[in-house]
Amino acid sequence: MALNLPVRGNERLGQVVARIDASPRLAALWSASNVTAMDRMHINDHGPVHVRIITNIALKLLRLLSAGGVVPSAVKDHRLAPEDAEVIVVLAACLHDVGHVIDRHDHEDLSLILAAPLARDFLAGIYADETAPVLEGEVLHAIHAHRRDVTPLTVEGGVVKIADALDMESGRARIPFTAGEATIHSVSAMAIKKVRIKKGTERPVKIEIEMSNSAGIFQLDNLLAEKLKHSGIAEHFEVIGEVAAEEKKIIQRYTID
Repeated sequence: MALNLPVRGNERLGQVVARIDASPRLAALWSASNVTAMDRMHINDHGPVHVRIITNIALKLLRLLSAGGVVPSAVKDHRLAPEDAEVIVVLAACLHDVGHVIDRHDHEDLSLILAAPLARDFLAGIYADETAPVLEGEVLHAIHAHRRDVTPLTVEGGVVKIADALDMESGRARIPFTAGEATIHSVSAMAIKKVRIKKGTERPVKIEIEMSNSAGIFQLDNLLAEKLKHSGIAEHFEVIGEVAAEEKKIIQRYTID
C-alpha cells in the first residue's frame, strides 16, 4: 500500500517512505492487525487505511505547527533538522498500531516489540550510526505515548496522538465500536461528516469538524478532547465542531432486548 505522502523535497523522508511502501513485512502486519480488530473483535479497522489516513494527517499537523513557530522536539533537544522530525512522525504513525497482531489490549506497548526492528531497518544507511538510534527512540516514544493516559514528552509524540484521533470521518472513529450495532459509539461515529485541518489565525492549527447530527459531540468529547488534553501541545490547536444545516436522522428506532 502506497502512503501517498507529500514529501516536498525531504530526501530522507522520501527514502524512508519508499522503504515503507516496499516492505512486505509491514504490509503483513497491517493486514493482520485488521484480522484482530475486524474479523476477531468485530470492531472498526486499525489496518492500512487507518495508517495511510493518520500518517498524512500527522505530517500535515507537524508542518502547520512548524510554520506557526512550534519547534519540534528532535530539533530543540537533539539538534536534528526539521526534516528529521518529519521522518519521526511518519515512522511512528506507520508503526503505532502493529501491536494489534498480538492483542488489542495494551496494543500501544505491544507495538513497540514489533516496531523497534522495523524502525531500525527503515533508517539503516540513511542516517549515521550515532544518529539513527536517536530517531528510533523518538519514534518508539511517540508510539508508546499514543495511549490515552500518557502525555507525550515530545511535540512529535503529541502530533501522532492527535492525528490518531482525527481519523473520524464517516464512521471511522477511533473509539472502537461494533459494526452494525446501534450504540452511542457507532451512532456518534456516523455523525462525523468531515474533518478539515487548516492553518489557524490565533493558533497554528485550526480543526473544523462538520457533523450531520449532534450525537457526534460524543466523539469530540470522549476521544479528541481527551487526546488533546493529554497531548502536551493542546495550546496550539483550535477545535470547532458544528452541525451542518438540518440534523440528519441516523437511526430510525432503538429497542432494548
